[in-house]
Amino acid sequence: MARIKPFKGVRPPRHLVEEVASRPYDVLNSEEARAEAEGNLKSLYHIIKPEIDFEIGFDEHHPDVYDKAVENFKKFQDNGWLVQDEKENYYIYAQTMNGRTQYGFVVGAWVPDYMEGRIKKHELTRRDKEEDRMKHVRCNNANIEPVFFAFPDNEVLEKIIKDVTAGEPEYDFIAPDGFGHTLWVIEDDNTIETVTKEFEKIPNLYIADGHHRSAAAALVGAEKAKQNPNHTGDEEYNYFMAVAFPASHLNIIDYNRVVKDLNGLTPEEFLKRLEENFVVEEKGTEIYRPNALHNFSLYLDGKWYSLTAKHGTFDDSDPIGVLDVTVSSDLILRDILGITDLRSDKRIDFVGGIRGLEELQKRVDSGEMKMALALYPVTMDQLINIADTGNIMPPKTTWFEPKLRSGLVIHKLD
Repeated sequence: MARIKPFKGVRPPRHLVEEVASRPYDVLNSEEARAEAEGNLKSLYHIIKPEIDFEIGFDEHHPDVYDKAVENFKKFQDNGWLVQDEKENYYIYAQTMNGRTQYGFVVGAWVPDYMEGRIKKHELTRRDKEEDRMKHVRCNNANIEPVFFAFPDNEVLEKIIKDVTAGEPEYDFIAPDGFGHTLWVIEDDNTIETVTKEFEKIPNLYIADGHHRSAAAALVGAEKAKQNPNHTGDEEYNYFMAVAFPASHLNIIDYNRVVKDLNGLTPEEFLKRLEENFVVEEKGTEIYRPNALHNFSLYLDGKWYSLTAKHGTFDDSDPIGVLDVTVSSDLILRDILGITDLRSDKRIDFVGGIRGLEELQKRVDSGEMKMALALYPVTMDQLINIADTGNIMPPKTTWFEPKLRSGLVIHKLD
C-alpha cells in the first residue's frame, strides 16, 4: 500500500514564481543553464546547476560546486525568494501541452516503499549519476526537485482533482517553452486526510521519469535512518518529494534512433536485409509516422519507408519481447548494423519525439547520420506491465513530456 504524507513546502512567493522556476537539472547542460539564468539571480539553476556561478569549464562535481548550492539555497530563503509553508499540505500540479492538461499530486513518498519495491522502476540507473544527486540531496538536506510518478486511476482522487482545481490556483503561468504550469495548495485537513487514505489503497506507485533522482532521494533517506540512533520512522527524511499522476493522464511520446553508418552495407543491401523480418514499403519524401505497434518508419537517402514486423519476429506474451524498442534493437540494430550496446556505442544517438520527425530527417540530410528509425510510442499499460513483472526496459525507451518544472515546491528533510 502506498504510504504518503503532506509536507511544509518551500516555495516562491506568487509574484516570483516565473523568475525562480526552471527546467529539470538533467535536460540541459551547464552552458544552456548559464544562458537561461543570465541576469536572473533568482533562477533555481543557481541551486540545481550551481556550476554556472563559476568560470566556464569548472568541474560541476567539484566540492565547491555543492557548497555553492547550499550557500545559494540559504540565500534564496534569507532573501524571501523561497518561503516555507506554515502547515503540511498536499499540492496539485497541472501541466498543459498542446491543449492537453495532466494533473498530479505533490506528495512526500515513503522511502521504505522504494527500498522494498512498492515504488516500481522500469529502468536501470547508473551509480555515478545516483551519487551526484545523492550529494546534492545530502548537502542541501532537501529534495530540491521532484520525481515523476504514475499510479493506477482512482475515482476519489480524480474527484479531488476536479474540486480543488475549480478553485483559485496559487501559480498559473506559461513557461518559455510554451507549456502551461499551474499549482493549487490543498490546505483543507479533511481533503488532506482523504488523499492520504486513498493512496493507502493503491498497491504500487510507478516511476515514470526521474529514476536517478528517485534512487538518490530514497538512498539518502535510508542513510539518515541508519545514522540516527533514535530513528522512529516518522522523521521527515523518511519521505521524498514526488508528483504522482493518474496513469490515464500521462502520455508517453516516441523515442527515436539515428545511426551513423550502415555497417558496410549499401542502402540497397540494407533494405534487402530488412525484408527478411519486415514488410518494407517505400513512402516517398513526405514524413511517414509509425501508425501502430510493430510498425516503424525508416528514413534513408532522402526517402521514408514503412517497416512492419512480420509475425513471429516478436513475442506478444513477453512484456519485453513485445516492445518495438526490443524488436528494432534485436532485428535491425544488432543483427544488421552490429550495434549491441545502446548505452555506449558511439555510432547511435537518440532523439526525443518532442523534437518531431523533422529532426530525424535533418540529421540524416546534413550527412551527420546515415539513417533514422522512428518507433511507435510505448503505452502506460506496457510500462506498468513491465514494472509489475520485475522487468527492466531497454535503454532509451520512454520519453515523457512535458517535463516537471523545478522550483514550484521544495521538500526539506528535517
